[in-house]
Amino acid sequence: MDEKVESRITSQGQVSIPAPIRRKLGLTPGSTVEWRERGDEVIVRRASKYSSLDIHKAVFGTSPARKSIEDMDEGIRSRMRQTHARR
Repeated sequence: MDEKVESRITSQGQVSIPAPIRRKLGLTPGSTVEWRERGDEVIVRRASKYSSLDIHKAVFGTSPARKSIEDMDEGIRSRMRQTHARR
């Protein structure tokens, strides 16, 4: 879509997404959009329907076990030793 469309910001900071954009992205009431800064631009896109936790639960059936920072650091060190140790 190369045509220019504009929206006006309300006093409460709300903005309407133009109909052609909503149709193109498949946005319906209740949809979530994601805002990202890139340099002097702001990119607005449809947010993913599923979080990484949703995907993990679908693949493995459970939530991932919580790990402490120390456990994660040790796991990284162990993996690096296995991968890069001289033989």
